[in-house]
Amino acid sequence: MVVESIEIQHVDKTLPGDFCSPTRKNAGIVIFVHGSGSSRFSPRFVAEILRSRGVGTFLLDLLTPREEAIDERTRHLRFDIEMLSQRVASVIDYFAQDKRTQGLPIGLFGASTGGGAALLAASLCPNQIATVVSRGGRPDLVPVPVLKSINTPTLFIVGSKDTVVLELNKQALNALGSKEKKLQVVEGATHLFEEKGMY
Repeated sequence: MVVESIEIQHVDKTLPGDFCSPTRKNAGIVIFVHGSGSSRFSPRFVAEILRSRGVGTFLLDLLTPREEAIDERTRHLRFDIEMLSQRVASVIDYFAQDKRTQGLPIGLFGASTGGGAALLAASLCPNQIATVVSRGGRPDLVPVPVLKSINTPTLFIVGSKDTVVLELNKQALNALGSKEKKLQVVEGATHLFEEKGMY
């Protein structure tokens, strides 16, 4: 498996990421939308599992290095779900047209605030996204009318000890418009799923 560093243009920003082409026919690609305070290197374990099954992956940084530095001080940009989702939409458009992934299913895997950005991006690109997985996500950052409009199959994964986020996900599940939706509660897990045996 060859991991390629590529850059995707979004308006006047350049979004760097690590791309691994799918190796199994019709396997599709998963775009990882990382959460608050993390980078594209955080979900690499999940990405490696998907790659071993022939699924393509793209791990990116939604903030530029300069924005990351600002966000370290203000913690504001990581919660700008509208901005982040528009950047994810640019990435979706890129892979929908790239010859290596054109016509293949595209999935989104979002964590923490990235879960909210993934859901909002799915609403912006309803015909291009096959599924959304949100791990410890913040769907409460997505307006309820938008949640109701989303018909994309969606899986919420939340740790049983992440009580506040669990309640937020239960509420979002009820509001979500998709007929294919599920909340999976992982017993003993906290917000970052750092406990032994969680992966």
